[in-house]
Amino acid sequence: MAAKRFRRGAHIEYIISLDADVLSQGNKAYVGKLRSDFWGTNFKIYDSQPPYDGAKVSSTRSIRRFGSRRISPQVSSGNFDVGQVSYKYNLLKSRGPRRMFCTMECPSVQETWENSLKVKSLRRTGTTVLRNKAPRWHEHLQCWCLNFHGRVTVASVKNFQLVATPDPGHPDSIGDEETVLLQFGKVDSDIFTMDYRQPLSAFQAFAICLSSFGTKLACE
Repeated sequence: MAAKRFRRGAHIEYIISLDADVLSQGNKAYVGKLRSDFWGTNFKIYDSQPPYDGAKVSSTRSIRRFGSRRISPQVSSGNFDVGQVSYKYNLLKSRGPRRMFCTMECPSVQETWENSLKVKSLRRTGTTVLRNKAPRWHEHLQCWCLNFHGRVTVASVKNFQLVATPDPGHPDSIGDEETVLLQFGKVDSDIFTMDYRQPLSAFQAFAICLSSFGTKLACE
């Protein structure tokens, strides 16, 4: 995937495409976009395909999409809200790591039989809530550190690891502070690594990482 940054009035948008040479919403390679608010601290992720059966198209201006990469191609495509990313200052402001929160639509694939044919559908399973794993202060190195198991080698405010946290709207939801679902970090001047796992999709993981470049807290 590739992305290009555009300014839409007071907002920033990243158009995400499967073709690095064609980065527009009117192309078959378009897979979605990331849009910031005025302050550059809150982002919405829009997928060009429905995240689950029955999902409604967002009210964003551009909904045109050609081609299909979904299981049920008869469903019309557009821009579907599949997640949000928020950045907040920590209590130490610029002297400590920023806080990051994500809410993502992560449906599951359900298989059923219809007229002796196996049919796959996307079923909504609720919202997955993520937050960045808290780093530890390293006295010898005098910096905030996370264990990336060798995948990240350069210190950067953009480096992060996300773990699942209980959803306040669902008391029965369970968090997992140890299993990293997404990690992103710097390995060279303009090179970063991204590692993700289920229930996140490659598109969702890529969009979350893009927000790290768009937030105005990145300079803190």
